[in-house]
Amino acid sequence: MDLFTILKPEAVKVVSAASSKKRLLHAIGELTESAYGLDSARVVEALLERENLGPTGVGHGVALPHARMPGLDSVIGAFILLEKPVDFSAVDRQPVDIAFALFAPEDAGVEHLKALALVSRTLRESSVCTKLRANPDPSTLFSILTENKNVQAA
Repeated sequence: MDLFTILKPEAVKVVSAASSKKRLLHAIGELTESAYGLDSARVVEALLERENLGPTGVGHGVALPHARMPGLDSVIGAFILLEKPVDFSAVDRQPVDIAFALFAPEDAGVEHLKALALVSRTLRESSVCTKLRANPDPSTLFSILTENKNVQAA
């Protein structure tokens, strides 16, 4: 598993303004609807349910919202770079400007965890985040995220 199999170019977007965590989750819902055909309202509902269990802001301006969704055959992802960071109740209390959302089939076990680990490892590299923040073009962002084919899931 690599990011190239999880993420497609149409699921990468730069958002100029999201005024809150909820607005960011709505932007993710809209992006997954246009890129994958998922119902935006269901996506937002699933992400909000997961956030109620505990925030998915992992620190250093990065959030990894995720949820299980009916009707999926494999894990899929959506990436948003925010031009203006928002409060995401992150563990380090820093606002979030990078959000990589993952959606897994309801019965996905290890596959979902491997995808989360892969995205987490990728975005834990400060050099990757620096490149992402410096390139507000969706096709460039996709290239940065998928360029390191050597990073594999556990």
